[in-house]
Amino acid sequence: MSQTTPPRRAGPDPGAAAQPLPQATRRHDAFVALRHRDFSLLIFAGGLLLTMAILAQEVALGLALYLRTGDPLVLGLIGLAEALPYILVALYGGAIADRKPRKRIILIAVSTMLLAAITLDLLMRQADSMSNFALLSCVYTTIAVIGFARGFYGPAASALRATLIPPEIYANASAWSSTFWQVGMVAGPLLAGFLYKPLGLTGTLTVVVILMACALLLMSLIRAPQPAPVARHEPMLTAIREGLRFVLNSRVLLYSISLDLVAVLFGGVVAILPAFAVDILRVEPTWLGWLRAAPAIGAVLTLLLLARFSPVGPHLWRNMLLAVAGFGVSMLVFAISDNLWLSLTMLFLTGAFDSVSVVIRQYLLQSVPPDHLRGRVLAVNGIFVTCSNEIGAFESGAAARVLGLRNSVLAGASITLGVVVWLGIAARDLLSRPTAEGARDAR
Repeated sequence: MSQTTPPRRAGPDPGAAAQPLPQATRRHDAFVALRHRDFSLLIFAGGLLLTMAILAQEVALGLALYLRTGDPLVLGLIGLAEALPYILVALYGGAIADRKPRKRIILIAVSTMLLAAITLDLLMRQADSMSNFALLSCVYTTIAVIGFARGFYGPAASALRATLIPPEIYANASAWSSTFWQVGMVAGPLLAGFLYKPLGLTGTLTVVVILMACALLLMSLIRAPQPAPVARHEPMLTAIREGLRFVLNSRVLLYSISLDLVAVLFGGVVAILPAFAVDILRVEPTWLGWLRAAPAIGAVLTLLLLARFSPVGPHLWRNMLLAVAGFGVSMLVFAISDNLWLSLTMLFLTGAFDSVSVVIRQYLLQSVPPDHLRGRVLAVNGIFVTCSNEIGAFESGAAARVLGLRNSVLAGASITLGVVVWLGIAARDLLSRPTAEGARDAR
């Protein structure tokens, strides 16, 4: 593994950066990105360990609160509590990531998450002596602190990752960073499912604290490149608007981010899986862990293939549309399933299809924006992702209360497929563009 950290590079031109990788790079060395020490440290600590901790915490808390209240809206409010502070600070966090040392921002943010995890552990030890209102208020407030910290962590970590590898291996790096993240998405829920019964909620939350502490330690070992000097400090609002303008003017970026937003916002089901597990499938907490992990298992297996056979190429936009359509169809089948194994299979397929769109989107986000804008562009993407995940969790809980569990998922999957058809028609010119042309700011 290389011990040399590549120098900080100026961002490539949007029109030229998205050129497909050379065939030799794609096909003959699927591990090329992992040979960069600091990149590997970052995706292991942040992509794997931190994701494991956050997901295990979310699954354990969600199950405990649903068993206590029996209200699916409580599950949705967990996502809302994290999303609102993230959205409020993410654009500012992106601007800060383009001005200040990114490693320092990461360490401060993860330290804040660690303190919040310790607080949740201590809080839930006193849960039996608290009323539902008092307990939920404290839990949501602490989760809001985590959302605030992630608003700074996300743009800084994503922007730093792009400076730890040379641009010509961005596609391979996107596949591996997504793989580590998805392994965390698998391991976190499984960890919560397997630990919940023998250790209980508080024991599971203690393991979460240990994982976050390990992630923080490893991140401190990353040798970040020196940031390039900023020629001028434009007003913060002007800097934020510049990042927004870049995304809005790049059709391929805007459409790819929007597809993910709609698919997960309306078609996602992970937030209400405790309700499906208890009320429809009638399975134990261990199976809830498997249900929650199934999408990530599908994603990991698919991403291992994508590290060698990249979806980036002449048919990038077609691959994106087909992947999101497959996601929507899988959710339709999941909504009507009463069988545990069929439900697991459909969740597995949602992860497999989603991983294709994730690799394409991450490739574009690393390749298209110049480095001095990368933090702000990634912050905009982070807001879209947070809206789709955490706001989507709230939407799932609220829709499940109003429409019922099955009908809420059926409606969301139908909306997803409708948007795929609409964007396929509206952006049909991108279907015939090679990757380099598709990454340009085509009108």
